[in-house]
Amino acid sequence: MAEKITVDAQGVLNVPDNPIIPFIEGDGIGVDIWPAAKLVLDAAAKKHGKSIEWKEVLAGEKAFNETGDWLPEQTIVDFREYLIGIKGPLTTPIGGGFRSLNVALRQILDLYVCLRPVRWFKGVPSPVKQPELVDMVIFRENTEDVYAGFEVEAGTPDAEKLRTFLRDSYGWDIREMSGIGIKPISKFGSERLIRASIKYALEHKRESVNLVHKGNIQKFTEGAFMKWGYELVRNEFADVAVGWDDCGGNPGSKLLVKDSIADITLQQVLTRPSEFSVIATMNLNGDYLSDALAAQVGGIGIAPGANINYVTGHGIFEATHGTAPKYAGQDKVNPGSVLLSGVLMFEHLGWQGAADDIVRALEATITDKIVTYDFARLMDGATEVKCSEFASAIVDRL
Repeated sequence: MAEKITVDAQGVLNVPDNPIIPFIEGDGIGVDIWPAAKLVLDAAAKKHGKSIEWKEVLAGEKAFNETGDWLPEQTIVDFREYLIGIKGPLTTPIGGGFRSLNVALRQILDLYVCLRPVRWFKGVPSPVKQPELVDMVIFRENTEDVYAGFEVEAGTPDAEKLRTFLRDSYGWDIREMSGIGIKPISKFGSERLIRASIKYALEHKRESVNLVHKGNIQKFTEGAFMKWGYELVRNEFADVAVGWDDCGGNPGSKLLVKDSIADITLQQVLTRPSEFSVIATMNLNGDYLSDALAAQVGGIGIAPGANINYVTGHGIFEATHGTAPKYAGQDKVNPGSVLLSGVLMFEHLGWQGAADDIVRALEATITDKIVTYDFARLMDGATEVKCSEFASAIVDRL
């Protein structure tokens, strides 16, 4: 009989061999990529004596068509109750409602870490000469920054009221007909994100954590993020980690925590990728960086992602690309992003053997040049297969 995943007071998951895991199929190509990913995930779990009872929950177009609600309350209830879930891509409603269903789920469940590991899988076509040097894990703060949605539209009474207040109270001369946004970066939000990144780096024996920021310009938001990060190292991790300024770049046996400016980082992850291991950054920077890095290792179509609260134990693992509605139902696109998000979920659950098997089988399939159209057009001598056929080929190699 299937059981619920539970969590103890320290945030440690207790995972049965037969957990109940909610899933959102996803809009657009979700109808193709989710069944393909599920086929592989189930086969790998079974090989290791595990089984998953998948519980469908609704969000996006399917939810709206069936319930009249883009994000039904029951979906939130189920994710809260069962702790861990997985989802395909979702359509963002146009003309009102949620700014983004993905952002809404993150904020409602306080999934403050967007975890984006980026690495190259053997055989995947890449636009760079040495994609194997890219092996980074991004910790992107998920609840603050400009994604908090605190903005007013140009020309509205609210915008003029805020513009007048800022002029009268702070002397800020903001032009007429300006949209105005608020960028909150808190000590609490920064510390818990950076704390999670340091713990991850220590547990996975990574050599450094890089705090990426634009603090040279945004001194009291992104600059504060950097300052709070270094203070956290000194106050909570002095026995196992050290900041760059406190060791001159020579950490000895400790984890090195350093920082870099966001724009330079976007250059250096391309020209010197081996110098980056774990990256901790704010919401917008993390969005840019994770997509730019994904391009170096084959594209966002095979980039996994997770939204996690390491305190409460909640996590939603997700495809990181869009819904691509023009391809929906064609059994055409690459299921790699949601499949590798499932691999990330298995690792989070402690099912490392099953996760490793999927990666090995995926690489073997791509090495044999059995690929979906996105890779086939970039490879000589490839056999182009459907989404479902690609999944079956991976299962055959498990």
